[in-house]
Amino acid sequence: MSNLNLNRYIPLDKTIKRETGERAYPIWLIVNPKHPAVRHNIWTPALAEIQDKVYRETHTRIDTSNIYIRNAVSDSRIVPNTLNWWGAEVDKEIELFKEIVFEHKPKILISFGAFPFEFLRRVYEIKPEKGPKYWSTSNLGDEFGKSIENFDINKTNRIPLLRLVNTSGKFIEEHNYFGENYFRYVGKKIAGKIIENKDNLKIWIE
Repeated sequence: MSNLNLNRYIPLDKTIKRETGERAYPIWLIVNPKHPAVRHNIWTPALAEIQDKVYRETHTRIDTSNIYIRNAVSDSRIVPNTLNWWGAEVDKEIELFKEIVFEHKPKILISFGAFPFEFLRRVYEIKPEKGPKYWSTSNLGDEFGKSIENFDINKTNRIPLLRLVNTSGKFIEEHNYFGENYFRYVGKKIAGKIIENKDNLKIWIE
């Protein structure tokens, strides 16, 4: 495949839906439209670990059919990069999402990679704003740890996951708390919070 084909992005509205699932569902996923494969490559194995731990401890499973999945922006061509960081089009998308998220108040808001996480920080007006290179694997890992430590079922919990994990599933950076498989690690942590708050989450298969 030529470099031209590799670097050409088709507008999202011509390929897949902007959003799927139900906005009223307590779990939301926010995705960079340039990287839709995270739904399969990251979320699917993480969810398998979540479901495994949840089932072992509660003998029920999460009904995942209505999880709300949304692309942070409607067109992959306006996703910021190092040369064009945060144009006016993205600011408009932030205001649009702010209205939606503040209306529905999901309990768990999972992002994948640098751009969706910084997008959510700006939705919630968290300062200082960060540039495209700040959210390294290491820094996102730190933020994941903070999100689990500070989890509060009475608010929206922003939980960042990585966009890319190597084939072994091992965490790339030298964080000793990621000594195990990445998906198992994050799955167990997220599942633990879901189990702790199971009576306050309407997510269960009946």
